[in-house]
Amino acid sequence: MYTANENRYEKMQYNRCGESGLKLPAVSLGLWHNFGDTGNFENMKQMCFTAFDNGITHFDLANNYGPAEGSAEINFGKILKEEMSAYRDEMLISTKAGYYMWPGPYGDWGSRKYLMASIDQSLKRMGLEYVDIFYHHRPDPDTPLEETMEALAQIVRSGKALYAGISNYDGPTLDKATAILTDLNVPFVINQNRYSIFDRTIEKNGLKEKAKELKKGIICFSPLAQGLLTDRYLNGIPEDSRIRTDGRFLQENRINEETLSKIRALNDIALKRGQTLAEMALAWILKDGYVTSVLIGASRPSQILDNIKAIENTSFTEEELTEIDKISM
Repeated sequence: MYTANENRYEKMQYNRCGESGLKLPAVSLGLWHNFGDTGNFENMKQMCFTAFDNGITHFDLANNYGPAEGSAEINFGKILKEEMSAYRDEMLISTKAGYYMWPGPYGDWGSRKYLMASIDQSLKRMGLEYVDIFYHHRPDPDTPLEETMEALAQIVRSGKALYAGISNYDGPTLDKATAILTDLNVPFVINQNRYSIFDRTIEKNGLKEKAKELKKGIICFSPLAQGLLTDRYLNGIPEDSRIRTDGRFLQENRINEETLSKIRALNDIALKRGQTLAEMALAWILKDGYVTSVLIGASRPSQILDNIKAIENTSFTEEELTEIDKISM
């Protein structure tokens, strides 16, 4: 049975999620890619242990994480039951529903039918009575927002989740969702969105500013642009890279000479700051206090330790920020 490091909370910074009572670690662990059936279970355990030993209390999942769908929740639930159950109350566990999960008209998007069924399935897979945060994973253009938000409200009221969240929404839709959930007296606290030096969508669609205005938290995924913002591709495409071994989310055609020149220029700035490119990319997201936590994905424990170093220096000069914008935009 795993025994946690006694000094784990000294190694992490915790940020309040909007104006709620909830605090998130500045760095959270996402179980998107490497906790499915294709992963090594012992490696999964060691990544969870390393994360928690270093103050990462937040473990982020979704119903469809794998492959196959549901397998990340099953594997995490097994780790929790066999090794880490004594620490459940020290953990923040989140999951989501909104993407395709099962055949037929009720296994996708944002209907009340789908969300209510999905939270029950997720809890069963993980062996939990509740999750700390339950998200609607993406906006549904064909279901009234009121229906989706009322489903989140009932999930919270039932005790199956402590807080509600939304993911991949833009600023105007966040505004509408907040108004509905406020009227329903639901503790809605957080938005999860893609954000990186290479992807500024939440700056362009109003989400980042609107979340600050409404005093809601933001947690960002893909902060390293699927590995582009690391030293992995400085000299081309390694044979053991995700592009070669998976290719679902990062395609080879994205690694062209223009992209490589940007990566190398950003790497030069990071080196001058005394950081790796990955550390700087994570620090850049946390630089202005808009973002509560940054979600990292890892394929081995050492990557988690490397990424945590980002919180040691999240300050940037105006010159550095201008240069980063010039290179990346």
